[in-house]
Amino acid sequence: MPTLILLRHGQSEWNQQNLFTGWYNCDLTNIGIKEALQAGKLLHEAGLIPDVTFSSLQKRAIKTAELVNQSLNREIPIHKNWRLNERHYGDLTGLNKLDAKVKFGEEKIQEWRRGYHTPPPPISPENNFNPNTDDTYANVPKESIPLTECLADVVDRLIPYWNSDISQDLRSGKKVLVAAHGNSLRALCKHLDKIDDKEIVKLNIPTGMPFIYELDEELNPLKEKPVLERALDPKTAQTQAESVKKQTQ
Repeated sequence: MPTLILLRHGQSEWNQQNLFTGWYNCDLTNIGIKEALQAGKLLHEAGLIPDVTFSSLQKRAIKTAELVNQSLNREIPIHKNWRLNERHYGDLTGLNKLDAKVKFGEEKIQEWRRGYHTPPPPISPENNFNPNTDDTYANVPKESIPLTECLADVVDRLIPYWNSDISQDLRSGKKVLVAAHGNSLRALCKHLDKIDDKEIVKLNIPTGMPFIYELDEELNPLKEKPVLERALDPKTAQTQAESVKKQTQ
């Protein structure tokens, strides 16, 4: 039976400061390190040892995957690809979420933050935190590097990689861990659970919590249930998801 494990990276430095991060390449905090190690412990206790891991190109996701390996005392291969990156937040990148609400208004920020088809303003060359020239993306085709993204854009760039790489390992019977980001994982959950465009805006994924999908041969979930109930610790996941929801309040 194919088993997929989804894991948002541990708390990052910019999560801690409540900043719009997107493609900016910040590291984990000490709390984030502990969350990643705890995720590995939860997987061990559940008997869910990944055979392979897929990660974005961003250090907070890669480090989370490495810390899971450390916690499990395994050398699980980690495949890195930009298509699992966080959503590009355009010119919101580097702004505190509460300050952005004051500047643009709560309705507009909510529309940019959670609207399925509404991207924020494109990032400007003057933005001090513009990630687009980061050496991390040197091998990404220039025409593929976005100036901004909505969640629909993340779905469009992620699903080809799901079809070409991730799904192949699942079909071969491997347990697959995807260590990524709030929005790239929301995009994947939308695809797997066939979540409506309007309903996906309600999904908030907490940091450092493994979510488990048991799949059939066609890679459809065997059980229909809310994403947060797929967490290894559903009660904690629900509490932490509420905290994510309140980041602009």
